[in-house]
Amino acid sequence: MERVRLDQSALRAVDEYWEYRRIVGDDDGGTLLTPEQYEEYKRKVLPLRMKNRLYVSFGVPGGIDCKFIGPETQCFCTHRYKQHKTDFEVIPSGRPLALPCQVRGCQCSTYEFVPRNGPTPVRCKCKHLPQDHSEAAGHLCKKCTSCSGFQSPFTCGCGQPSYAHQTLVETKAEREARGRPLGRDVPYAAMGGLTGFSSLIDGYLAMEASDLVNKCRV
Repeated sequence: MERVRLDQSALRAVDEYWEYRRIVGDDDGGTLLTPEQYEEYKRKVLPLRMKNRLYVSFGVPGGIDCKFIGPETQCFCTHRYKQHKTDFEVIPSGRPLALPCQVRGCQCSTYEFVPRNGPTPVRCKCKHLPQDHSEAAGHLCKKCTSCSGFQSPFTCGCGQPSYAHQTLVETKAEREARGRPLGRDVPYAAMGGLTGFSSLIDGYLAMEASDLVNKCRV
């Protein structure tokens, strides 16, 4: 295997590209912004993003956050969280907050997390997969007529069935009122519920790890 060596200038260029990609995401439409456009983008978007960040999680209302949504987390519609609308100049007052998919032709009206059983999405009670259901509101099955909408009996690690969970989109103030961690303000797009390294694991596993640490300190 051929080994590729990069000098410091090349490594710096790679870092700068990934920093650009984390900030701009898909807002450039696939064509890199010019340096001037990039600076203007940051001037206009970053203050709003820092002020109006939305936190997204999946859990049972009143319970723990079982899953924290990040840029690459897949939606019911199969597109990623970062492909949904996540930046707002003014956060709508209505609840629940809708984050529609921005992929052309997709009928998804808001981001909605679907649990996975290993590498495979969980099945509906009608035995069909999420992709066998419509991405439009209601998620009617396209393969059978007995299904009234996607509903999975899969049991989460928290002990509750999947259908008892909901995808929660909340503002910083709303999350703080629930006593949940906010993390530090970052300029990156579609950070969702990620506030630290512990956000990368399921909520019930984080609680188990925390309990173990507390027991070791006793």
